[in-house]
Amino acid sequence: MHIWQHCQVAARSFRCGDTPSRLSSPACYRGRRLWTSTDAKVRSVKVSGTCNMNESIPVMDPRCTGKPPLAMDIILQLDLFGIILYSVLTFMAATSMLIFLEECLYIYKKVPAHKKSTIIWVNGAAPVIGTMSCLGMWIPRATMFTDMTSACYFAIVVFKFLILMIEEVGGDEAFLRRGTKHKLRISTGPCCCCCPCLPYAAITRRSLFLLKLGSFQFAVLKVVFTILSIVLWTNGTFDLADLSITGSAIWINPFVGILTIIALWPVAITFMHLRTTLRTIKIIPKYAMYQLVLILSQLQSAIINILALNGTIACAPPFSSAARGYMMSQQLLILEMFIITLVTRLLYRRLYDPLPEEECDDNENTKMVTLQKAV
Repeated sequence: MHIWQHCQVAARSFRCGDTPSRLSSPACYRGRRLWTSTDAKVRSVKVSGTCNMNESIPVMDPRCTGKPPLAMDIILQLDLFGIILYSVLTFMAATSMLIFLEECLYIYKKVPAHKKSTIIWVNGAAPVIGTMSCLGMWIPRATMFTDMTSACYFAIVVFKFLILMIEEVGGDEAFLRRGTKHKLRISTGPCCCCCPCLPYAAITRRSLFLLKLGSFQFAVLKVVFTILSIVLWTNGTFDLADLSITGSAIWINPFVGILTIIALWPVAITFMHLRTTLRTIKIIPKYAMYQLVLILSQLQSAIINILALNGTIACAPPFSSAARGYMMSQQLLILEMFIITLVTRLLYRRLYDPLPEEECDDNENTKMVTLQKAV
């Protein structure tokens, strides 16, 4: 029992006229000082020999330490502002999904067959994450599963965006053919952006295979670790709030983070190599949207969840501190993914004509290094 709990029990058993023997112990005096020093969190309780029946004992709301509320509990406790907020966010998530479905229909009719699935996967990142966030907002106890679903989908999108850039330039053979005049700059983020002295790599079938493998491993292993996490959760050994060395989350999550960094590196290398060639199809804003989805869905959510687990985000019954942090993250993601969905639709709704053959231009200002210059 903590010191303040010991003193709380002693204060409850104290009656007027009794000798406060339990309250005179050194532990209670330390507890009295602890109570009065934490006035910002609980009401200070003065323990003295004179009985004051108006003094209140600080008691934490049990809903601040329990599980997230059920969906029906949320609906029953919504006020006018809550009804408007939840309705608007649900409308945004539903609209995002409808826009995505309409875009899929357009892509199916207008886009060449070898690009259809890739563009649909990349376009679906924001709508899928927004829809999963909406489900997590209405059903807080399913937040872990909705977040895992979004993360698995985006892991596949990372690989698909790499394939998209290669397909836009004409496929593997066209990529290799253009590589006869250029080399790959590997000193890019997120792994080696601080190492400009790294040598340039030649574009070969082996290097192209390594680029694809670097992103593909994340798409596969992320799903594997997600399934493993769910299995461990059913056994009671996986808890996102358990950050102890014996918890499984503290080992799985950092390893997945390393896999994420490794997967993002080939995409950045390919983008730096093709950004000038694919400028006419707006590859730079497309890459910016892809990076924005990554930052908002992964980094922003992680920061909010860490603050919630540390108690920085205050409890608001029926939501505990952790549940409230997850709720704030879901609501922000719905709004952000809705905006990204609208922007993405404008970027990908175009005529998909083949790119013209690359011409030699000595005055071209590009960060790709030619073989002649390397020599």
